[in-house]
Amino acid sequence: MEQRISLVTLGVGDLGRARRFYEALGWRGQEVEETVFFQAGGLALSLWGRDKLARDSGFEPRAADAAEGFGGIVLAYNTRARSEVDELLSAAERAGGRVTRAAAESVYGFYSGVFADPDGHLWEVAHNPGFTLAEDGSLTLPDFGAS
Repeated sequence: MEQRISLVTLGVGDLGRARRFYEALGWRGQEVEETVFFQAGGLALSLWGRDKLARDSGFEPRAADAAEGFGGIVLAYNTRARSEVDELLSAAERAGGRVTRAAAESVYGFYSGVFADPDGHLWEVAHNPGFTLAEDGSLTLPDFGAS
């Protein structure tokens, strides 16, 4: 198995609302058979009905709304400049998201905050000068073993 991620699918409660949220952030999607696909650098993000995604994965849909709790996944978006973190958190709020952790300097030397989309999917928005971003948005991890 190659070490890469090709696609991240988020189970959403209302496909139209979720699409409008991401498009309000400047993303452009394509809808095919009740699924919205976004090209995101070298991978894709898709939005699909939460119940359909659960059933397709071999699970019964949860009775409780998963947007109210932690779903066990946090997506990350790294920025090229520190100021972009605050700008993106504000844009997420204006689009109908909720900031769950205001931006702050971490003990590790990067600046980040977290927002939840309308379905409760968490996104960390970070500026980490040690993580190189290519022109196309691809992230290159540093050599953590180097001194």
